[in-house]
Amino acid sequence: MRVRTRHILPALVLAAMFFSCSGRSRSSFPAGEDVGPVAFPADPVAPSVITEPSGINEYVVSHFWDAFLDEPRGCDSTLVNGVPSLEVEAALGRYISLLENVIKTGKAIEEVEAFFKKVSDFQTANPSSDVFSFFEEKVRESLYDPNSPSRDEDLYLPYVKGLSVSEFVPEEMREVYSREAEMCSLNRKGTRAADIVFTLLDGRRKTLHGIKAGHTLLMFSNPGCDACDKLTSRLASSKTVSRLTGSGELAVVNLYIDLEVEKWKGLAGKYPADWLNGRDQDFIIRKSLTYDVRAIPSLYLLGADKTVILKDAPVEKVLLYLENL
Repeated sequence: MRVRTRHILPALVLAAMFFSCSGRSRSSFPAGEDVGPVAFPADPVAPSVITEPSGINEYVVSHFWDAFLDEPRGCDSTLVNGVPSLEVEAALGRYISLLENVIKTGKAIEEVEAFFKKVSDFQTANPSSDVFSFFEEKVRESLYDPNSPSRDEDLYLPYVKGLSVSEFVPEEMREVYSREAEMCSLNRKGTRAADIVFTLLDGRRKTLHGIKAGHTLLMFSNPGCDACDKLTSRLASSKTVSRLTGSGELAVVNLYIDLEVEKWKGLAGKYPADWLNGRDQDFIIRKSLTYDVRAIPSLYLLGADKTVILKDAPVEKVLLYLENL
C-alpha cells in the first residue's frame, strides 16, 4: 500500500472531510411492495448500422447507464436504485475500464461530464434517491483514492468539477471538491510537466526539462518506505527498464521531496546507479504544489519534450507502456 504524504489542509477542509464521512447517509424513497432487488442491466448493444469498433465502443460508453437510470426504484443500505450496491460498484468498474481502454482521452472526459449530468438529473427528479451520494463516494474512491488501481485524475476531474458546484453537495464539501479539482488540473496528461530543479547526492544540480531522453520516468519516493522499496526493486529488476535505460531511450529520475535530508543521504546509495537520484533541495514542490504528490511512491511517465503520458500511474500501466515502445 502506498503511503500518504502529509499535506496540511485548512481546518475548514478537514472539518468538511469529517462531515462527509460521518454526517451524511444515503436515504431511501418508497417503492412498490412488489418491487425487490433487480439485477444491473446488461451492457448496451450498439445498433447494427454501427460497425467500426471505435463507434461500437463509444456507443456502449454513451449509453452504459441509460437502463439503470430509466426509472426510480427502491433504495436502502444495500440497494442503489433497486440494484444491489455491489453490482452497481462492479458496473462502475467496467465503465471506468471502458473509458480508459477504448475511448480517446478527450471523448472520455466528455462522457464523464455526461455521466455526472445523468446522475444529477436523476437526483433532481428523485430527491430521495441514493444514486447521487453513492456515485459521489464511489467515483472518488475509484478514480482519486491514492491506493486505487484504477485511479485516474484526468477522468476524475470532470466529475469533481461537477461536485464542486452541485446543489446536492453541502457547501463545506464543495470547497473540498474545488480544491481537488485544482490539484487534478496540475500536470494533466498531454500537457508539459512542470520543471523541477533537483540536487544529486554528489551536489550537482539538474533540471527535469534538461534531461535528454526519449522518455523520462519520474518517481517520487522516500528511503525506508516499504512500498517505495518494493517499487524500486521491481523497476530495477525489469528487463524492459534496464534495456531502455541502457540505450538512452529512458531516464529514471527518482526524487525525494521531504525534510529528512540526512536520512535520504544515508540511504540514497542503494538506488540503481544509472538512475538520477536526487532531492528537491529548496522544497519547491512542498511549498508551491507544482505537483500534487498525495502518496508515495508516485510515478509519472513523460515524453521527450516532457509531455505527461501517464500521471500518478500504477506501475503495471507504466511497464505495459514501456514494453510496447
